Amino acid sequence: MQSQLTICPEDNPQQKEVYTDFATIVEKLKEIGIGYERWEAEKPLSPTATPEEVAEAYKSSIEKILKQGYKTFDVVSLHPDAPNAAEARAKFINEHTHSEDEVRFFVDGSGMFYIHKNGKVYMMLCTKGDFINLPAGTTHWFDMGPRPFFKAIRVFNNPEGWVGHFTGSNISEKFPKYE
Repeated sequence: MQSQLTICPEDNPQQKEVYTDFATIVEKLKEIGIGYERWEAEKPLSPTATPEEVAEAYKSSIEKILKQGYKTFDVVSLHPDAPNAAEARAKFINEHTHSEDEVRFFVDGSGMFYIHKNGKVYMMLCTKGDFINLPAGTTHWFDMGPRPFFKAIRVFNNPEGWVGHFTGSNISEKFPKYE
């Protein structure tokens, strides 16, 4: 699976611009203040690798991220048979913001960030090796799909970890889900 950026007007999900070229994706996301890089995600992991196994395998990448000023990290690791998959999907699928950056390094699998900015929705399909940084206050939602499979390292400034501030908007219902 290849990383892909799809841009649509916020009121017309059928009108799409689709990009798969790395340099173009970087430029389009940079225009709205989103950081995007490709990192090496070469460590072999089993499909059911625990967060501890992921953290151990990617210790040097985690240290590299933490040196950018972040205080703590965790690992989200979901596979299609995880008993909490439906609840996890529901937690992130409505539009929200954070009071700190949302930084993710995908070391396996995929998921879709939907970034709502300047009258458009930027649907960023993140895959293995993608490093994405949504600055604090960025309006977005995330869909891991009905049978999630991804492992991502998340870093935080807030020791409490993920804290979402939901907007109450139903815009996420108007855009195609990540299937």
